[in-house]
Amino acid sequence: FEGRQGFKGRTHLVSPAMAAAAAIAGHFVDIRDWK
Repeated sequence: FEGRQGFKGRTHLVSPAMAAAAAIAGHFVDIRDWK
């Protein structure tokens, strides 16, 4: 995926649960520790 999001863009591949937790928290979180 390198280079497909523009200059210095980054792509993160996450599970649906991780994506939902990150959307709620507003940043990446470890869902194993998230409550």
